[in-house]
Amino acid sequence: MPGCKTRRKNCRFVANKRIFNRISWLCRAPLIIRNQTGQRECERAVGSEYGARHASCHTSNLTKFPDSDAVLLSKRLVDEGFTHLGSTSECWQIECYPHPALIELFELPMRLPYKRGRVGEKRSGQTTLAQLLSSFKGAGHLILEVPEKFRHYFNPEHIDQLKGKALKHNEDVLDSVICLVVAAFYQLGVQDRVFGSVEDGYIYVPDLGRFQ
Repeated sequence: MPGCKTRRKNCRFVANKRIFNRISWLCRAPLIIRNQTGQRECERAVGSEYGARHASCHTSNLTKFPDSDAVLLSKRLVDEGFTHLGSTSECWQIECYPHPALIELFELPMRLPYKRGRVGEKRSGQTTLAQLLSSFKGAGHLILEVPEKFRHYFNPEHIDQLKGKALKHNEDVLDSVICLVVAAFYQLGVQDRVFGSVEDGYIYVPDLGRFQ
């Protein structure tokens, strides 16, 4: 479940499924929130590192998200053995943020604008993102292969026709693919770009430098 925008009943459905010994979990929503106000330390750290490239984080705190579905599910998964930033030989879970991840994965000079703006700007951003993902070769270690039935999400002509909820759905699909790639690199052992801490909240960003 890379994009954690589910309703509470869906979180409970996932958490109650007896599949915990088969999967690991990556989410692009905050999994640990302890601060009552302001930003989490990891969000401030990411902003310090990537703010000049327009990839700062949104603010997460208990005032804004007093009963977060993502936090609820993460806690449930911890109870089932999914350790935050855990060993890749066991079940693990991590939180990522797509914008800095894309900057590192594709060596981008700035944040790729595919989430906000006018419809045309979102389409253009999604098209660029889809092309980057389609040609992705992760330092010779990973090659993304998209099954035929999902390729329309990456098709520029398809993206150019989208608007409203359909355009947002396509964004969510591409975000899920980003999370899949990030999870794959975590499983490979790229664990040295962690902002924050398990105690107060963290964000994992892949650093491919060790594979170059």
